[in-house]
Amino acid sequence: MAFAGKVVIVTGASSGIGASTGILFNHSGAHVVLVGRNEKKLKNVAEKCAQRGASPLVVKADISNDNDAERIVNETIKKYGKLDILVNNAGIVVHAGILSENLLQAYDETMQVNIRAVIKLTSLAAPHLIKTKGNIVNVSSIAGKNTIMKDSIAYMVSKAALDHFTRAAAVELASHGVRVNAVSPGPVRTDILENTRMSVTKSWDDVAKIMILNRVSEPEEIGELILYLASDKAKGITGSDFVSDNGALLGIKA
Repeated sequence: MAFAGKVVIVTGASSGIGASTGILFNHSGAHVVLVGRNEKKLKNVAEKCAQRGASPLVVKADISNDNDAERIVNETIKKYGKLDILVNNAGIVVHAGILSENLLQAYDETMQVNIRAVIKLTSLAAPHLIKTKGNIVNVSSIAGKNTIMKDSIAYMVSKAALDHFTRAAAVELASHGVRVNAVSPGPVRTDILENTRMSVTKSWDDVAKIMILNRVSEPEEIGELILYLASDKAKGITGSDFVSDNGALLGIKA
């Protein structure tokens, strides 16, 4: 898939799915804007991009901050003059259950990043995407479709909301020639286990053993799916949600 001359914003690009997606777009000829909060990790991703493509624009920003969200889009337009693709990948997991004292704190923090920031960035990017007949890919999760995560109510609710926002935005922007889709990964070998605010007792290898395909995904797999949805090969696809979960929604092995 060729993206020569396309301008792509990828949030949550400092590691995992976002990093892999940014590198894949870059190596496919796109001008990539890497957005994240960890400057050191962003620099490492930028160096990998530059090995086989142009140096990306790196924007250290917190997407949950409205001023930062505006700065992301403004810096992109200032440097490249347009925007073709927005990948809303950044997200967080804050663990809390119904009986947890921090439930509402977890809910507010999670929704701020996982859905409000997506809506904000989409609204800022939409006028530019209309000009280029571009598209949006939101990174959701199978957790928005099944209550598979213990003590993660806020995260599951946020991803269910993101799924419906994707469909609603697709309807609204279709008349302007802008497509909006989502990908919903299952377990992906990223650093999310280390980044979640709880003690982790399972490794990715442990998770793989209970998947019916006996594996978890690599970030590049999800990145390739994002590139497909963002490409002209998917020109007839909008409002769709592509699941890549190694069979997790079908059930886990006993």
